[in-house]
Amino acid sequence: MKRNKSGILRMERKWGILLALPAMLGLLMFTVVPVIASFFFSITDWRIGNEMTVIGFDNYATILTEDSTFTKSLYVTTYYSLFSVPVCLTIAFLIAFLLNQKVKGLSIFRTIFYLPTIVPSIASTMLWLWLFNPDFGLLNSMLESMGFSGSRWIYDEATAIPSIVLMSTWSVGNTVIIFLAGLQAVPAHLYEAVEVDGGSGWRKFYHITIPSMTPTIFFNLVMMLIGTFQAFNQAYVMTQGGPNNSTLFYVYYLFRTAFTETKIGYASALAWILFLIVMTLTFIIFQTSKKWVHYEGGNK
Repeated sequence: MKRNKSGILRMERKWGILLALPAMLGLLMFTVVPVIASFFFSITDWRIGNEMTVIGFDNYATILTEDSTFTKSLYVTTYYSLFSVPVCLTIAFLIAFLLNQKVKGLSIFRTIFYLPTIVPSIASTMLWLWLFNPDFGLLNSMLESMGFSGSRWIYDEATAIPSIVLMSTWSVGNTVIIFLAGLQAVPAHLYEAVEVDGGSGWRKFYHITIPSMTPTIFFNLVMMLIGTFQAFNQAYVMTQGGPNNSTLFYVYYLFRTAFTETKIGYASALAWILFLIVMTLTFIIFQTSKKWVHYEGGNK
């Protein structure tokens, strides 16, 4: 009997390893090896077509002390992140809150708000290029029909980032879905307890909804922060980093360094600095979450 059991366990182990092998090989080939290779390249002066020489941490020193374009791209990305994350989080939460109400045609509204998310990113970007066009774009036509003067949107240094933030609100569908799932998981008996005490809708929202939603807000905050530091398509398709580098996002600068200037070693160092920045910010958010994120049962 023991022999049979042992044979079944061995067979299950063998099949488990066999079935997990493709995923493990994929992780090794497409994640672990590139990460290690990227770090090695970052300590070299490798340019495509040239010989590679190990130069230690010179690339990092140059980036941090001499590269003004690095400083500019980091400023642009931070500005965009600080502007975009709170705006998109707030709008997504409000939409999810409205979609959680019991009204007619709710499924249609949910579909409408989620539709932009399934549109390919490049297609969305091309659509917004037309919307932002200062001569014949829809946004300026609407403003002028209401008696306001038009804007140059992404073609003006002062309005470029706010315009891209406006564009980013177009694709908050995934965040809305996550918020909606969180709202529907709030226990109904908590609202009933507030009603028994004579609490108003605002008290239910402030004392029940917001605290119950803090784990979901925390998750969306981290994901959005990482996403904004990886902004790329807007600069690549719409602005090429202009005007006057006002939309030179960090990842676009990294891409340009690697594939236009062919400085793979320098670009790898930029990638590792970005990784350290995102990791540090995420660590800080995780540390502060102990003070404002409330889990069921009081666990932190």
